Amino acid sequence: MGRPGLNRRQLLAGLGGLSVASSFGFAALGTGTDALASDANTRVRYWNLFSGGDGYNMIAMLNSFRKDHPDIAVKDSTLQWGSPFYTKLAMAAAGNRAPDLGVMHMGRVTGFSPGRLLDAWDVDLLAEYGVRKQDFNPQLWNRGIIDGKLYAVPLDSHVQLCFYRKDVLKKAGLLGDNGRMVPVTSTDEWFDVLKEAKKATKKGLQTIGIWNSDQNFQWWFFVAFYTQLGGTWFNDTDTEVTFDTDKATQVLQFLRRHITDGYANPTFGGPASAEQFVNGSPFVWEGNWSVPVYDTAKIDYGATPLPPVFGKPATHAESHAFVLPHQSDRGGPANEGAHQLAAYIIRHAQQWALGGHIPAYRPVLSTDAYKKLTPQNEYVSAMDHQATEPKVWFAGSTGILAQRVGPIVVSSTMGSAKPDSAARRMKSELTRLLASKNPMDGKTAAQGGAVA
Repeated sequence: MGRPGLNRRQLLAGLGGLSVASSFGFAALGTGTDALASDANTRVRYWNLFSGGDGYNMIAMLNSFRKDHPDIAVKDSTLQWGSPFYTKLAMAAAGNRAPDLGVMHMGRVTGFSPGRLLDAWDVDLLAEYGVRKQDFNPQLWNRGIIDGKLYAVPLDSHVQLCFYRKDVLKKAGLLGDNGRMVPVTSTDEWFDVLKEAKKATKKGLQTIGIWNSDQNFQWWFFVAFYTQLGGTWFNDTDTEVTFDTDKATQVLQFLRRHITDGYANPTFGGPASAEQFVNGSPFVWEGNWSVPVYDTAKIDYGATPLPPVFGKPATHAESHAFVLPHQSDRGGPANEGAHQLAAYIIRHAQQWALGGHIPAYRPVLSTDAYKKLTPQNEYVSAMDHQATEPKVWFAGSTGILAQRVGPIVVSSTMGSAKPDSAARRMKSELTRLLASKNPMDGKTAAQGGAVA
């Protein structure tokens, strides 16, 4: 027997701690505006959060699907990225107005009340359309499984990377015979690389951009390097905090050193990191979604997973995944169409790779077309070394965990807090979050226990 559903008032109360102000006033924009009025046999409503280059690539794939499947009309709507998107999706599912297909960040699935706000996928139906577990990285596929059922099917893995200017590194003697950055396996080697790169850097430019005042990027970098050290978050039953403050301190000291040693300029804490890179800064750390930006800038660059300075390769990774928002009467042609559409996009993700993302469907990675993509072919190994946030309800992109812990990492990197003190604060915040209840669990909201 399923748990009782949330009504609108309860869900709004539960979402109160998720930064959802002004979440209901935006319009859903899409390219399939006439889909519901077409003569197609099947109609599929699809919500996503892709704009910019990702939006362009998604539209291209949707148009290919429409051409290949004229009997299925797709009404796609692009909603505002971040918490507003998740709020709109949750309200639609709770009010039985959900689309047939949606997109979520994989890290948010656990907190989205699978089984009540999300419906499970029919794995046999997915297999009919060519999507099978064995075609995916096991770690990535298993992130979508909750209580033995598949609630999210991965489209990609998007990762944090070390972008580097080949022209500057060649001048500094840091480019190998293969045209790629020399490998680094320790913190000492990394700072030696920065030291040599700084000598070849134009005056007025920093050596590396690390988005030092951005809570999201700093949190993502922390997750990567803490994972390299083998750090853990909670025990297997998520009842006890196992966060290692000594390892956390090592990571925070490492991040802070980029500023104290003069390689990262504290005044270039946000988008200026990318601007500096375009202007000739040797390094910048940021997401693979910047590949189209640097391609357009026509600079000679490469990109590799974040350096394994603590010995174990690991770089922060999230994933866009397809989900089935809850419908009380899910089934029939629209549900089959949703399965078919998701499978088609996943299997034709070569177009998606142009945006820098690593396709989750491994057969795409083995094609000659993908292998020729640069710098994508340089960092594809990141798929096998994913550093992900813990699988708890408050984690995931734009989630509470980053909102609460990210600023603490920033305080250490920027120097307003000492690394060891910041590490202890991080553990305390993790303890508080673990003791909190998911506002969308069907119980907390009704009892006024929403996370503030």
